[in-house]
Amino acid sequence: MYTINIRHQFNLYGRKIIVLFFVVFVCFNSSFAQLRQPNMNNPEYDNRMISYGFLIGLHTSGYQLKYADAFDTIDSLHSIQTITSPGFSLGFIVNLRLTQFLDLRLLPKVAFYEHALQFIRTNDPTLNETVESTVVEFPLILKYKSVRKGNFGMYLVGGAKYGLEASGKNNENQNSNDELFIQGSNLSLDFGFGFDIYYPLFKFSPELRFSRGMSNMLLSGKTNDLSLGIKSLNINTITLYFLFQ
Repeated sequence: MYTINIRHQFNLYGRKIIVLFFVVFVCFNSSFAQLRQPNMNNPEYDNRMISYGFLIGLHTSGYQLKYADAFDTIDSLHSIQTITSPGFSLGFIVNLRLTQFLDLRLLPKVAFYEHALQFIRTNDPTLNETVESTVVEFPLILKYKSVRKGNFGMYLVGGAKYGLEASGKNNENQNSNDELFIQGSNLSLDFGFGFDIYYPLFKFSPELRFSRGMSNMLLSGKTNDLSLGIKSLNINTITLYFLFQ
């Protein structure tokens, strides 16, 4: 029942981000008019072996929780619910052309996250546990491009992302009994889609990407009252990127 709750949360925020994505895309509808023009901006841009740029990301992120068997034995705890929270990221783009339609991208970035859990107790007030962190991430992404039409193109992306916590409110060095013990690193699988819009001096690419956390963020070997009823915590993220090259 509670797994359905987090899925509902991600579906809700996912729809909002998709709407935002297409609103931004419509704002650049002048590029579609250029499809009817014979002249192309930067016609040789995609022939570069290596290109660089920067990115800005707006994301919503939250834990996906699985209960431990011991949860049924905790009479004082009714349920644990996850809360999705917004954040943002800044980074760079290093793009390597592999073939006409395939690129390899390294996108080092710094991301700011806030993850929260609500411990709903039977006799006591609800306890809110928030984990704030600054994470250095290294996504390695394959980009599969369509044929360019005028000054417009579409693409799909997929790959993996490794994140290492640079600072945070909660981490694995804590010894408190009333805070979660959280791993300082994470591995995710990424997939998404985007659009390349070519301008005379640069290329702009709005992109929507989904990240599925593969690492259990709950630190093994350290158990307290909060983590006793939890088997695993994975991080799922939906990000709207604005890439400039």
